[in-house]
Amino acid sequence: MTKRLQGRVAFITGAARGQGRAHAIRMAEQGADIIAVDIAAPLPPCVPYDPATPEDLEETARLVEKTGQQILTTVADTRDLAALRAAVDAGVAELGRLDIIVANAGVAAPQIWNEITPTDFRDVLDINVTGTWNSVMAGAQHIIDGGRGGSVILISSAAGVKLQPFMIHYTASKHAVTGMARAFAAELGKHDIRVNSVHPGPVNSAMGSGTMIESIARTMESNPQLAHMMTPFLTTWMAEPEDIADTVSWLAGDESKLITASAISVDQGSTHY
Repeated sequence: MTKRLQGRVAFITGAARGQGRAHAIRMAEQGADIIAVDIAAPLPPCVPYDPATPEDLEETARLVEKTGQQILTTVADTRDLAALRAAVDAGVAELGRLDIIVANAGVAAPQIWNEITPTDFRDVLDINVTGTWNSVMAGAQHIIDGGRGGSVILISSAAGVKLQPFMIHYTASKHAVTGMARAFAAELGKHDIRVNSVHPGPVNSAMGSGTMIESIARTMESNPQLAHMMTPFLTTWMAEPEDIADTVSWLAGDESKLITASAISVDQGSTHY
């Protein structure tokens, strides 16, 4: 049986661990070769969880290679368009094509509204918005040049549909990603490139490491009535990265060939509470 993504190549950011790693492994299992990028370095001071490491990115490569597919990894910051272009150009030169972009890299920072500094706000917007735009800009022309169409998936958040309390900068950034997907979809549609955004709720990943849980709890104490805004309808409160990868892999393949400019929620219904 032919695999969903047989013969295709996917460019994935934030691929060292968590959702990014899950996307890379799932797409490799479906037959795609991978161009993987991660900053694998310290994150801005407002981000309370542990950063990914070069060793994390190496583990992603090992797991992808275990599927029998090829992977090229680069340590790069998505805020650096030149570095992303160099990584994608090298990947396309080696692997021969590009079909899929998954702009997954992003950061979250729990902070009460009046504790967010201008630097904090700028850091979150630069990574989540400019970094996402850079990821598309680094790869879209290669998909166009291939003449086969393709799929671009921007990882937003439930916060990009509703909001995430005590994360004004994060909420603003993820709404921007939602709009960016629709705007790219409009212009890239003439090349048969589909662009959609995916909106996970809580995901069991390294974003819960460091002092992240304590930081969330502290912000919730400032206004407890907001604590239940993201209550899910389903009995599963937290998704696994592989659950999100199922949706992303489907959007990358032909089964979703007529879906574009859509915001796909994978949040157990929490944005409708």
